[in-house]
Amino acid sequence: MVDAVAETWLTQEAFDRLTAELEQLSGEGRTEIARKIELAREEGDLKENGGYHAAKEEQGKIEARIRQLTALLRTAQVGNPPDDGIVEPGMLVVAKIAGEKSRFLVGNREMAADSDLDVYSERSPLGVAIMGRKQGETVNYTAPNGRSIEVELLEVSTYRP
Repeated sequence: MVDAVAETWLTQEAFDRLTAELEQLSGEGRTEIARKIELAREEGDLKENGGYHAAKEEQGKIEARIRQLTALLRTAQVGNPPDDGIVEPGMLVVAKIAGEKSRFLVGNREMAADSDLDVYSERSPLGVAIMGRKQGETVNYTAPNGRSIEVELLEVSTYRP
């Protein structure tokens, strides 16, 4: 059985978008930043060369994003989790949290990158409290500020952008 916490669900659309981003960064992105670094290097003294240091910082960010995308895409489940009313990554949840109705996605922010939908990681305090719970259940969890918060799961369905 796959550990639900390690599982990341991505829609086909999100998987394709992230794959294209990884290909761009690994190819054109690396080539472009190497060119910037070389041009800045030609300007002389590297200790006080702002362009060189900015390009090296940008290179570090590109490489970090490449590593992040590679890891995410390697372990991602593409498609949708079963629409069984049980909270797991990739599910859209409508809940009453501390008396206020809220609609959010459980899982990875990359899945809903093109929407304004709130996303909670399954590792967040709220995510941990509701993982594996069913529509209609009520649970309490302790927020980072130490307050106990009641969550009533009103609707749990598969996220479809």
